[in-house]
Amino acid sequence: MIRINNIKLPLEYSDEDIIKACSKELCISPKAITKAALYRRSIDARHKDNIHYTTSVDVWLSGSEQAALNKAKSKNAAITEAYRYTPLTPKNKDKRPLIVGTGPAGLFCALTLAQSGIRPIVIERGSRVEERVKAIDRLWDHSELNTECNVQFGEGGAGTFSDGKLNTGTKDGRARKVLMEFVSHGAPEEILYNAMPHIGTDKLRDTVKSIREELLSLGADIFFDTKLTDIQTRDGMITAAEVEHNGNKQLIECNEIVLAIGHSARDTFELLHGMGVHTEPKPFSVGVRIEHLRENIDRSQYGAAYQKLPAAYYKQNVRLKDGRGVYTFCMCPGGVVVAAQSETNSVVTNGMSEFARDKINSNAALLVSVEPDDIRGEHPLKGMYWQRELESRAFITGGGDYRAPVVRVGDFLNGEQSDRFGEVTPSYLPGTSFARMEDILPPFVTDSLREAIPMIDRRLHGFSHSDAVLTAVESRSSSPIRITRGESMQSVSLKGLYPCGEGAGYAGGIISAAVDGIKVAEKIILA
Repeated sequence: MIRINNIKLPLEYSDEDIIKACSKELCISPKAITKAALYRRSIDARHKDNIHYTTSVDVWLSGSEQAALNKAKSKNAAITEAYRYTPLTPKNKDKRPLIVGTGPAGLFCALTLAQSGIRPIVIERGSRVEERVKAIDRLWDHSELNTECNVQFGEGGAGTFSDGKLNTGTKDGRARKVLMEFVSHGAPEEILYNAMPHIGTDKLRDTVKSIREELLSLGADIFFDTKLTDIQTRDGMITAAEVEHNGNKQLIECNEIVLAIGHSARDTFELLHGMGVHTEPKPFSVGVRIEHLRENIDRSQYGAAYQKLPAAYYKQNVRLKDGRGVYTFCMCPGGVVVAAQSETNSVVTNGMSEFARDKINSNAALLVSVEPDDIRGEHPLKGMYWQRELESRAFITGGGDYRAPVVRVGDFLNGEQSDRFGEVTPSYLPGTSFARMEDILPPFVTDSLREAIPMIDRRLHGFSHSDAVLTAVESRSSSPIRITRGESMQSVSLKGLYPCGEGAGYAGGIISAAVDGIKVAEKIILA
């Protein structure tokens, strides 16, 4: 197989265009190409009068590939082996590790173990995805919060009710396995080559369900609505886990526990701290959701060509005068802002898009970096408690009933409270209330946002549009805690405990969390 990079294609290209461009690069007849497949595709919108796709294409030839390369002397082409993940052979197939959590870290840890022949036991405090949809709809439509089954807790993790965004900064080759597994379980094939791949929350639900079915077929045991309540140890080693289901507690004997609990399992963090498991505060971010008309963002990114392209994505970051960073995260083109709280009397926002990304607004988290020293005290869980305080303020300021505080960007920049909406109507359910962000967020956050928004507007025209809407509070973008682990990926203070994924402080998104789950599984397989 030959991989050719930097193949430029028009916005409305055909398979014939791909073959023609590749044959030209290799100086061969199109008939010599037996197969061509996109490996990577991105939109080049640097020049609005010449927007096109830049791609990498894998091609197979009827003749000698090396001879063709020697003749073409192309700097963009090279013989490449297709990625394959080779399952490891376990030292002990009879072991039954316990995996806590079915977000991407937990699912891919379990899947990797099961594919190697080890049958994991998986518990999830929330419900399976079918019941989870109903519980979340009750919050969004009727302000009824289920603290054990919500956007944070349940099969698939928080990403299932986000956008299914799969773009990542990780260079780990295991990321390709994650994408390939998603496709084999029903995700759109385009995630294998799009530079900004996404599944969409509507399609991701079925994908997660399919992964569950494979796990069960491979001998895994999965228990939903089942929460970890204690870990029993002897001589610094795990002997059993205490779990609770429908108010009844029982012990699961095990020597290995994978903690893939996500960033919102605050009671579990407190349990670990009380046991003496070493945790430490880490940097994280807080802020708001910013919401614009999708058409305005599309025009700003693509110019006159916007109608020929999918809803536009953006990713922005700026460094302020005091050195603090402000950036956009989890951008949802053609999506909605959703209620994502997991505790009573709190308001938490997140963003969500379906696969079509066809809603009227686009939104993103607009976040200010927070260092542990920004928060008073020495407690390792202080960031978690500070998040909770902000979420409680947002609930009170929003007027209760899980409505979210909102303000127009123009009013926010002028230090005022809004009393009307302009061209952007907030999409957040169960509803919103006008408020001042200063009543929720500390001065260093609001001041940073005011400085950053005009700076970002100079790069993304219209970002500071006065009618854009800020919705508070975005507080769960990442974990404020790291459960310290060593080279074996086990806790430095408890043998057999494997902190894993985003909640443990070792990932930041679906792909990186899934990759971390695979890496933990590999350690367990070889242990």
